[in-house]
Amino acid sequence: MKRRVVVTGVGTINSLGHNNKETFEAIKNGVCGIDRITAFDTTDFKVKLAAEVKNFDPNEYLDKKVASKTDRFIQLALIAGREAYNDANLDEVDKTRMGVNVSSGIGGIDTIETNHSKGLKKGMERVSPFFVPNAIVNMAAGQLAIATGAKGMCTCVVTACAGATNAIGDGFRVIRDGYEDVMLVGGAEACITPLGVGGFSALKALSTSEDPKRASIPFDKERNGFVIGEGSGILVLEEYEHAKKRGAKIYAEVIGYGTSCDAHHITAPLEDGSGGQKAIENALNDAGIQPGDVDYINTHGTSTYLNDKIETKAIANVFGKDVVISSTKGNHGHCLGATGAIEAIISIDAMNENIVPPTINYQVVDEECYLDVCPNTPRQKDINIILSNSLGFGGHNATVVFKKVK
Repeated sequence: MKRRVVVTGVGTINSLGHNNKETFEAIKNGVCGIDRITAFDTTDFKVKLAAEVKNFDPNEYLDKKVASKTDRFIQLALIAGREAYNDANLDEVDKTRMGVNVSSGIGGIDTIETNHSKGLKKGMERVSPFFVPNAIVNMAAGQLAIATGAKGMCTCVVTACAGATNAIGDGFRVIRDGYEDVMLVGGAEACITPLGVGGFSALKALSTSEDPKRASIPFDKERNGFVIGEGSGILVLEEYEHAKKRGAKIYAEVIGYGTSCDAHHITAPLEDGSGGQKAIENALNDAGIQPGDVDYINTHGTSTYLNDKIETKAIANVFGKDVVISSTKGNHGHCLGATGAIEAIISIDAMNENIVPPTINYQVVDEECYLDVCPNTPRQKDINIILSNSLGFGGHNATVVFKKVK
């Protein structure tokens, strides 16, 4: 018998705020967390904007020894993970039945760049002994397990920008099938570095706008690329009876998860939207619901020409044109391997407050993006079921469905 799975804790740090409360207040108030890059000198870069975590000193959140020996993406995961852990009040749970799955698309790229430069100057055997543990993508999960004492499964999904949604879905299945009772799931990313920005810029994936309010503009006809963001989102998933028994607060129930692969191109999605459509259909079937049961869709909505046009097709192929969608990447940028978790947390908050988060800074209608994108202003709506999409380079598609617990 499949077990029910609920969300009992959330935590996030991103360009909008250092916790969940700050983040959702910013969403409701239409705050744009995008600004000029401060992490490095952009004089010779076409790309000038990013969604950086602001006013961030890891020593204020972490033990100084941990802060000094960890890459930024690990620090962000530990901060969001600790918020989620404390929110769910997990101190007394059986840690042998608690696991971790934290995604990252890039991992410790700042560590790689810094140590490569040092190695070129002083010799490669003079790099930091912490180089490898900080560079490898699984270490956010490993460090979070150490910090929380989680002794169940500990893993890391690496599926580019679909990663955090895959982590949520995979954690959901692990609990539903009885392997664990609690999972800390999500993603972390920190690649606003010269090589990170340069690489995406060379791919012509990033917006070159210098106006923060016209850079990340999902579904707008003038969109010209995504704005890279950083941050982390971690959710605590828990078996329903386990959560009830200990009197845990319940944010939402996870009721469905679907995946698919375009098997088409390393960066471009299938033109007809059938890849993303399949993930959506798989999630709906897994949840045992019909398209008409979904009240709101949080889209991947990257502000790239192809993604927004093709995701519109994928959604319309399943739901028709009478569905409310939005993208919050105009607020927090595209956080790559963390984005699905940050957006899932925002979506759950929206569901519980019956608010559709707006697609901010939307101005010019695109006839190829013809769905209701809830432009610029939050909308009151009774939301009982939400669906969140994430799509990644390599053709990865992931969809997760949440339901309000009344």
